[in-house]
Amino acid sequence: MRFTTSLALVLPLLAAAEQQIPLVDKLQGWFDRAKSYIPTGASSPVDAGASKIAEYAVTRLSLDNWKSVLVPSASAASKGPEEWMVFVTGGNKTCYGLCGTAEKAWNQSVAYLSSQPSAPHLAIVDCETQQVLCNSWAAGPLSIMHVLLPQPLPDQSKPATTVRYIGLNRTSTTAADITKIHTEKTYTKVAPYEGVWHPFNGPLQQFMVATPVGYVIWFFNVMPSWLFMVAISFFSRSFM
Repeated sequence: MRFTTSLALVLPLLAAAEQQIPLVDKLQGWFDRAKSYIPTGASSPVDAGASKIAEYAVTRLSLDNWKSVLVPSASAASKGPEEWMVFVTGGNKTCYGLCGTAEKAWNQSVAYLSSQPSAPHLAIVDCETQQVLCNSWAAGPLSIMHVLLPQPLPDQSKPATTVRYIGLNRTSTTAADITKIHTEKTYTKVAPYEGVWHPFNGPLQQFMVATPVGYVIWFFNVMPSWLFMVAISFFSRSFM
């Protein structure tokens, strides 16, 4: 009898505690629980499924399409700035092969973010294959580029676009960390970027030299060091 009475008192408390757990943390718990049933060394169907969802829900940005993709849509004209989350990743050369943990977390967060009523637009840029684009933004892995695209004013002028670069830890980033950028607006803890490399309003973009500068940086990155030394030697002898 005492056990029944105690159980009746405890169950409402457990239910109340369950309601206090943020859904984002539950999401991470579900992923961790599902992965715990996968034998060590086996390919996780959870990660595979999340990756497949990300392929369809995330727009892949390139030097050729980013200006036509990152524009406010007509459907958001009366809703204020349009939110974008751009995952900046890389490969062996640009991320030293350490992007795997964050990429899994990103893929897992996409399913939850896409289901939100006020879901942000999601995109990804791979600095391994899009080095010129990343150079023109002065962006690199691992990070989330959070963008608030304003709607044009009645006179067709466009207010400044708000951009924030949110760094991600290479070893400990979770899906919950990425999801909270939108659901809990943790991006507000990061100051907006207003420097010369601003992808939309910076001087390099306004004078249309961001892409050429990106190519110059790319050239010096891929140029062998010995060729650089030969060039310096050649020019120094020319002036002598």
